[in-house]
This record gives sequence, C-alpha cells and structure tokens, in this order.
Amino acid sequence: MNPHEQFKAECEQEIALQDNHELWKKTHDWMFADEMKHYSYHFEWLGRPIIQYPQDIVQFQEIVWRTKPDLIIETGIAHGGSLILSASMLALLDLLSPTPVKRMVLGIDIDIRQHNREAIEAHPLADRIKMLEGSSTDQDIIDKVLNYSKNFKSVMVCLDSNHTHDHVLSELQLYSPFVSIGNYCIVWDTVIEDMPEDSFKDRPWGKGNNPKTAVREFLKTHTEFEVEQSIQNKLLITVAPDGYLRKVK
Repeated sequence: MNPHEQFKAECEQEIALQDNHELWKKTHDWMFADEMKHYSYHFEWLGRPIIQYPQDIVQFQEIVWRTKPDLIIETGIAHGGSLILSASMLALLDLLSPTPVKRMVLGIDIDIRQHNREAIEAHPLADRIKMLEGSSTDQDIIDKVLNYSKNFKSVMVCLDSNHTHDHVLSELQLYSPFVSIGNYCIVWDTVIEDMPEDSFKDRPWGKGNNPKTAVREFLKTHTEFEVEQSIQNKLLITVAPDGYLRKVK
C-alpha cells in the first residue's frame, strides 16, 4: 500500500467512526439553528448564487472528478450557481482529458426568471449550459431530455426543484434511467425530513412529505440504486442525507 492509499484507508476508518448519534445530534442542532438565517443562501460559485452548503459543493466536485460524466442533468435552476459549478467542473475535465469532448450541463426549471437567464447566458461558461423551461415531469420536457442525452455516454442527475414527495418521486422515476452505471443521482434537500415540524410553514413540503420520503419509496422498487452512506458520514453537515444515490447495476 502506497502512502496515498494508506492515507485514504485511515480516512475511511475515521469517517466510519463519525456515524454516531451524539455527533449527528450536534450537527442537526447547528443546522437547524443556522438555517433559520438562510445560511445556504450566502455562497456563490464563480459569481452566481449557488444556494448550497459548502460541504455539499466540495462533495459534488469529488463525485464529478471521480465519475467524469459527459452530461449533468439538473432540475431546478434558481440563480444558476449550480449550473455554473457543474459547467466549471466539466470544463476542467475537458481541459485535462487526452481526448476532450464537449461536456455539457442541461438545466430544467418551470420558471427561469429573465434576470437569471440573462446572467447565466452572459457567463463565460455559458457555452457549456443548455436550459429548458417547463415542468421537469412534463412529457414534452422528458422527450427533449431524452433526445439531448442521446449524444452523451456518461450521465449524472441532480434533483433540486419542487420538494414535495410526489414530485420528487416522479422525477426519480423519470430521470433515474438517464443515470449511467457507476454514476449518481443526487437528491437535494432530503434534510427536510429531519427538520422541526414547523420549519416550512410557507411551503407545500415538510416532515413526511419531502425528497427523503420520496427516496425511501423509490428505493423499495429500484435496487439498481444504493444510498452511499459514507458520504453523509464524512460530511455530517449536508442538505442531502440519504440523497447521494449511486447506480450500481
């Protein structure tokens, strides 16, 4: 075992020890207290608001570097920071690849606000981003995604639009077939299930009706995906506990 392999093995042992009730409770208490101040809203990626925790951003780049997708499909665009993050990682992969391809990001949102669209289209990485406006679960959008994705061999999916159980479950059913074996479907905001009952008074989702409940239902009949538990054990602070799904077959 070389020094790098030894270091990684030691990290894996330490990460396993982080899966304990006391540490999770402290993590959750901190997240619940700070999210009331919109903590995740305060970060940008290359100039665009990303609305993600820094820990999940770092984990995302680890996954992209390891799996090297040609296409990343994202539902939910908001200010576009996540699209820019994906585009920047794919640009790096192309830059370092001996046989570069034009890796792309496909973003889908039911309402792409004009000021966000203009900012994304004016970004230096805009030529790596394609956007579709419409509901992620409409058949017309699915047909367009199917047609576009045919040009790519390795595909990753990120779900971050409407967070109700029914909508996320529908997205999982529709978009999971696009994911390549060995790659990931990341379901954001599964942490909603773990938050206090009254955390989302102005939203149609909440405890018992959210991305995590959809993931649990989906996995009952889709054994080709597994939750990568070691990721949340490593991060501790994450909006996607049980949301990092790896396609294993």
